[in-house]
Amino acid sequence: MKRRLYFVLPNLVSAKQIVNDLLLARIEDRHMHFHAKDGVSLEGLHQANLFQTSDIVHGAESGLVVGGVAGVMAGIAVMMFPPSGVSMQLITVLITAVLGSIFGVWVSSMIASSIPNSRLREFEHDIEDGKILLMVDVPAMRVAEIRELFSKRHPEATSGGQEATIPAFP
Repeated sequence: MKRRLYFVLPNLVSAKQIVNDLLLARIEDRHMHFHAKDGVSLEGLHQANLFQTSDIVHGAESGLVVGGVAGVMAGIAVMMFPPSGVSMQLITVLITAVLGSIFGVWVSSMIASSIPNSRLREFEHDIEDGKILLMVDVPAMRVAEIRELFSKRHPEATSGGQEATIPAFP
């Protein structure tokens, strides 16, 4: 299981030094995500993507549940009031639940992709001030080691806490 650690960095030079130290600590580049306000250069750094900067994952999860429930309800309604001359099977409920879930995931993730990640709300002020946010995903057993690395080698970095778990796919 991985944990996502958050650190606020003062500038690009500090961010590049931290990348080198994390690479030496055997944290792969693909597990480091940098986020800054528009116009701040992140050249040479792995920029955070839509999955890290928006609520798309939460939206898709919510859409799956709501769409599935709506699909089950629609399937039950069709079974109770079938079209004239058609005999409905129980598989109708399963099909409408799957279709409802797919539709719910699609619609919710489209909407949530435009909503900023609620977890990053506490860093908005620092990002607007021109600082850089680092999100680094590390194995749970290495959290203390990485925190110690930051405290010893990069006192300019401000810790922003950690997330208990991270989604498997982004």
